[in-house]
Amino acid sequence: MATRSARKKTARKPRYHHGDLRQTLLEASLALIAEEGFAALSLREVARRAGVTHAAPYRHFVDKEALLGAVAEQGFRAMTTRMKERMGRETTPEGRLRACSVAYVLFAMEHPSHFRVMFGPHFTRPPLDLATSPGGDTNSFGLLLDSLTEAQKTGVIHEGDPQQLALTCWSLVHGLASLLVDRQLEPSGISTVAQAEALAEEQTRLLMRGLARST
Repeated sequence: MATRSARKKTARKPRYHHGDLRQTLLEASLALIAEEGFAALSLREVARRAGVTHAAPYRHFVDKEALLGAVAEQGFRAMTTRMKERMGRETTPEGRLRACSVAYVLFAMEHPSHFRVMFGPHFTRPPLDLATSPGGDTNSFGLLLDSLTEAQKTGVIHEGDPQQLALTCWSLVHGLASLLVDRQLEPSGISTVAQAEALAEEQTRLLMRGLARST
């Protein structure tokens, strides 16, 4: 008959199978990055946190980079959804362009670990569904480009190469999002999501003035 301590040891043994193993591993990765940074991330540690065997993550990911790629892909899809939702409330091309930009900043503030993975320097192979990949409204850069092109057609934005103008918009928005995620603006009193939203609104208004067609 097994002793009580032996039964406890058996009960705590990591499992190989898991209900939704892939999603559990992604969540464990994000939690680990948020708490300890990228340096602490390994498939072994992610498995330990997820309560599965060390071999279990390899059912879905060949290595750590593949795991981070899946986290990044999840982030890009979630960010695109966030942008679409906010843009859907607007009725003008200018409003949709501003909403697209503000939603990008808010996603970064609300999901900093995702954001850091999505744009981090840890990939030798770009993750699927990167912001700049083709696909129109299925990715974040496509949404921005479509919004800007629409604004050009209606005369809100001046003429020019839409790709270059979209890159200008992305550079400003991404720079602001990065400053907020890295808490560089806290000394200026910007620390909450509401404050970040107000700042993003103001910055995009200034951007729109620079892009406006001359009358």
